[in-house]
Amino acid sequence: MTYEGHGDRDVSAAAEAVVTALRDLAGQRPGEITLLDGFPDTELDGWPVRVPEAVRVVLRALGGVTAGRQRYAFGPSGRPRVRSTTEGATWALTPRGDVLTVAGGGTAPDWGPVLSVARVDEYAFTVEAPGFVPWLENLVRRLVEGTPPDRTGPFEAPPFTIAAVPSIEVAEGPDAELAALVGTGHSLVDVADLRDLPGYPCAISWEPYFTYDGGTADTSGSDVDYRLVGGGRVLLLESDVSGDFLGRPVRRHRIPDDAAATAVSRLQALARRFPRLVTLAEGTADAELDQWPVPVPPDVRTVLRAIGEVRVAGMPALRLMPGEPWQRVDAALDRIIGGDGGPYWPLARVGHGPRSVSLAHVRIDSATGQWGYVVSVPGGADALRDEPELVLLAESLPALLLTVVGVVEEAVRQAPARGSDPASLIIGATRWFTPNTGEPWTMPVPVEEWAGSPDPLRARAAAFPPGSHAADLRDSPVPTDLCFYRAESWRWHRTLDRLHFLGGGQVVVAVAEPDHQGCPFPVPVRPAPPGAADVSGRPRRDG
Repeated sequence: MTYEGHGDRDVSAAAEAVVTALRDLAGQRPGEITLLDGFPDTELDGWPVRVPEAVRVVLRALGGVTAGRQRYAFGPSGRPRVRSTTEGATWALTPRGDVLTVAGGGTAPDWGPVLSVARVDEYAFTVEAPGFVPWLENLVRRLVEGTPPDRTGPFEAPPFTIAAVPSIEVAEGPDAELAALVGTGHSLVDVADLRDLPGYPCAISWEPYFTYDGGTADTSGSDVDYRLVGGGRVLLLESDVSGDFLGRPVRRHRIPDDAAATAVSRLQALARRFPRLVTLAEGTADAELDQWPVPVPPDVRTVLRAIGEVRVAGMPALRLMPGEPWQRVDAALDRIIGGDGGPYWPLARVGHGPRSVSLAHVRIDSATGQWGYVVSVPGGADALRDEPELVLLAESLPALLLTVVGVVEEAVRQAPARGSDPASLIIGATRWFTPNTGEPWTMPVPVEEWAGSPDPLRARAAAFPPGSHAADLRDSPVPTDLCFYRAESWRWHRTLDRLHFLGGGQVVVAVAEPDHQGCPFPVPVRPAPPGAADVSGRPRRDG
């Protein structure tokens, strides 16, 4: 293994030198530095991580170092000290587990790199050294100099820093080696490239995607999962958002330009291969599409010409053409989600019972006629008024169908290994069709916060009555829950009057009933555009 500044040196010889230096220091300062007993090879062979030869040179001689109040215990003691990953395992070097080293793959002579998680900030990560032996050399140097061996104090910043970047950016980027380590990427996972750091110690500039500001949405149970992969070449930082709002924008997967045609061809291929799992209905001719009460742009026509319905075992059926009784949306619900004149297209009725049913539908931009975001809302007007919420399912109808394809393909791939049928896996993978299922929560804000915004959609949202709340879904993960009633500023006694979907659902505004919004004037409602209607053909009302 090559270390920065060391060249292709003999790591085992360096390990022997470290052992000698530590023994000398312990002899010179017996009241301050203590060496713990080492381990026999038979015990090292039983560890859950591979122990390469250079590391064995150290561990045969000593099992840790105590310097002042800082204790480094290299072997297992007390609680589990190993975190397994698909690439190997990480091994704690202190009883608190705040320093980790990853077992290198193949025939690497050393562990590496060594990563510390600062005690003053549980989300502050620093790469202390490229390997276990260099880390020990640095420890010896600090002991000789008389500086504190624990470099994670609040007043000593690392001399080098790199920034973590979104994993999706890496997955879709030009670096093939890094993309292979990251895989497809995820909106809540960032990547720190450790292959060529500027020096050591090197801090990772990063922050989690969740926030505690402004109160929490529910349980405030968010955490961060970090793991080293590729033999320590990459650090993955994942925000596990649980009970808190999202605190910063995310990167989403790019939707291909040919998403509609690709979705159609892949769905048709799945239906041919697995006819009991995927069933497709025939599409609709252009002449009939021209008679629909909503505009049908070219990309949507590509889908609708070929497919009229998608039925996947374990997933709500997606009805792409009109005709089902449930598509005639109840007047009270229609007033809340479409009474402002914004057309929409129902796709699925999810769940059962008056309080548990949801309506998945596509939002259509009344200004451009483009079919926009796919969302799901509670299917009962009373439930939506009391607890205004929705879930973002996809950025478009083609994108939703591509997601369905991915869910089916993954279920088919995993089913044999798990000993289960694909439908059961599909059920678990599509619970987000119903709002408030535990997906990350996008934070709603009072519209007053967007006053003067240069963004056209945010500026439109800011024009709604004071007390209204808005959320921007353009930089949220997919899926994401949007629960207006969980916002601290949306008081529990507020009752929703209407939801307004701007830009085809990119920005959503919740307007409280006049008596509950804290202002003396009624909610303004824009008149419906001429000819706008839902799929039942019933013209929209503007009041």
